[in-house]
Amino acid sequence: MRYQVPEDRKNDEYMKLLRQIVEELKFGSVTLTVQDGRIVQIQKEEKIRI
Repeated sequence: MRYQVPEDRKNDEYMKLLRQIVEELKFGSVTLTVQDGRIVQIQKEEKIRI
């Protein structure tokens, strides 16, 4: 699942979104893509354990 982050968001809003994604994640990973020192994409990969 990918979350596109608009350029006009401030750092606190990035952190709030990132915290929400991590809290909802049970197993998996979160990847940040940075361009020119700014976060341009947050990607979540979730694994389902059965």
